[in-house]
Amino acid sequence: MTTDVACLTGSIRSEVSVKFNRYVALGDSFTEGVGDADPARPNGLRGWADRVAEELGRHSASFEYANLAIRGKLLDQVIEEQIDTAVALRPDLVTIYAGGNDMMRPSIDIDGLVARYEQALSRLVDTGATVVVFTAYDAGWAPVFRLTRGRAAVYNELVREVADRLGVTVLDFWRLRGYDDYRMWDTDRLHMSSPGHARMASEVLDRLGVQHTIALDPLPAATEPTPDERRRDDLRWARTFLGPWLMRRVRGTSSGDGVTPRWPIPVPAADALS
Repeated sequence: MTTDVACLTGSIRSEVSVKFNRYVALGDSFTEGVGDADPARPNGLRGWADRVAEELGRHSASFEYANLAIRGKLLDQVIEEQIDTAVALRPDLVTIYAGGNDMMRPSIDIDGLVARYEQALSRLVDTGATVVVFTAYDAGWAPVFRLTRGRAAVYNELVREVADRLGVTVLDFWRLRGYDDYRMWDTDRLHMSSPGHARMASEVLDRLGVQHTIALDPLPAATEPTPDERRRDDLRWARTFLGPWLMRRVRGTSSGDGVTPRWPIPVPAADALS
């Protein structure tokens, strides 16, 4: 990575020119891109990480991108299945988010979880790469998912402390405004929609100080659903998402069973993403 600093006065969004040559994305469905459908791409998804890679490729002729994320993975699975591979790929940029699926389980040791996360992040930092981590989203406004809000708040504060110790860059999803709009989320209400992924890509690039071409058109005023429409939507959501999700918990299966990484080997962005 090379960085030319023209003016940095308290904001990474000042005039900074940054170039990365190899980007590796790690994690679960958030990073795999679930919710941002594109039948032409692996797993039928695009996602914010692909969008980030597209923009980074504009700044470096030698740029390469790998995405090892798989939906449904718990934090320990991300560590066991993705960290060694990522280190071996010798990236100069890594993004990782893990732990969200753990927080939806009946019980969780958040201190132990983040302690293991810190060890994994330390290995990534030791590669010399710029490492970006994410806090969990504040779902306090959303029915059902607001039940995990307390856990997410504790997880986030511990992750921020880890990031401070390791010198890791944090994208604080908890504090981002504008995601309390159902149009930023897919129909399952758990994964971001295409507009949500586009916004996240823009936030990541801004946090890195990378100039980009992602244009975020403002959404028109939302139409408030009628009580009948809301009930129908809730029933459809329970039938198509909540029911199958509960059955997977009972059976001990995962949405990621049989799913392979979208870009397991670094590829030039121009070849893979155009």
